[in-house]
Amino acid sequence: MKYTNRKKAVLLLADGTIFYGKSIGIEGTVFGEVCFNTGMTGYQEIFTDPSYFGQIMVASNAHIGNYGTNNEEVEADKIMISGLVCKNFSFNHSRVNSDESLKQYFEEQNLVAISDVDTRALVSYIRDNGAMNAAICTEDCDIEALKQRLAEVPDMKGLELSSKVSTKEPYYVGNPDAKYKVSALDLGIKKNILRNLAKRDCYIKVFPYDATYADLKTFEPDGYFLSNGPGDPDPLFGAQEAARQILADDQPVFGICLGHQVLALANGIPTYKMFNGHRGINHPVKNLVTGEGEITSQNHGFAVDREALEKHPDFEITHLHVNDGTVAGMRMKNKNCFSVQYHPEASPGPHDATYLFDQFIANIEKSKN
Repeated sequence: MKYTNRKKAVLLLADGTIFYGKSIGIEGTVFGEVCFNTGMTGYQEIFTDPSYFGQIMVASNAHIGNYGTNNEEVEADKIMISGLVCKNFSFNHSRVNSDESLKQYFEEQNLVAISDVDTRALVSYIRDNGAMNAAICTEDCDIEALKQRLAEVPDMKGLELSSKVSTKEPYYVGNPDAKYKVSALDLGIKKNILRNLAKRDCYIKVFPYDATYADLKTFEPDGYFLSNGPGDPDPLFGAQEAARQILADDQPVFGICLGHQVLALANGIPTYKMFNGHRGINHPVKNLVTGEGEITSQNHGFAVDREALEKHPDFEITHLHVNDGTVAGMRMKNKNCFSVQYHPEASPGPHDATYLFDQFIANIEKSKN
């Protein structure tokens, strides 16, 4: 393999800490909240997950790009992360069904990436000091000027980002002759969620993030779905109001991640920004209903307030994160409504929790009968 001399690059954290590395060859300066994912595989699905919009991704796996990319392995039509930080970037790839290299994929979408960073030290630093804004610079960087620009980047807390990733117009997924019809509110929906619903004989109409309950109702659905997505759930007043009206009509509703948080807020249960979010494909969750454990795919930086949820007379906690005891799932006692803080559709990740889609269908059947 021919040796290529690559330009020096920097990762600047909001507290002034600098990590040095090398550019993969795409020049630019990008900003976002720095976070890390512990998944050992599934990088393309991670990079295209709308929930990561506005974030600089640190890959804790030592090798990124070694199996290239495949056009079918995406969760959105474009890359959603702001930039990538990794240890070893593989310019060569080896996989029978790959379409191109990760470098080519990044070049097509002008995604700035920095490699040769001590990611073990970086992940440890983020864990100790919390999530914060950061900048990647692969150009000739003036650090003082970069600090000034970084200081102007808004904090993730209070930031509404669903409008940046949601569909602009409604669209349909699945078989029009399917047994069930579902209205899905797109707050940053992943393609594999729609695949899982369609696989269960659902015809889905996907609506923009600001659709009202009246809009969602025009499809005459059998159930409603509130999707995952990026940013703080607190500013999503329209989605919260839609959720309140769905519940007032006692319709079946299922929420994932951001949708889970929206359902909590719609019922007066607060959410909060985590010191460090959960991002990876090996997070242990305990199902309090069955007593069983699940290994789950997770991606969130906000969570539902457990103490407030436990005090709410209409809710019960169904799932807890084993590592830190945060709320991983809830359901209403008096409504046909449940939600989880993790990703049962995986992509990437284990399939331990796909039963939740079956539970949604069972709730729809119960409502119809």
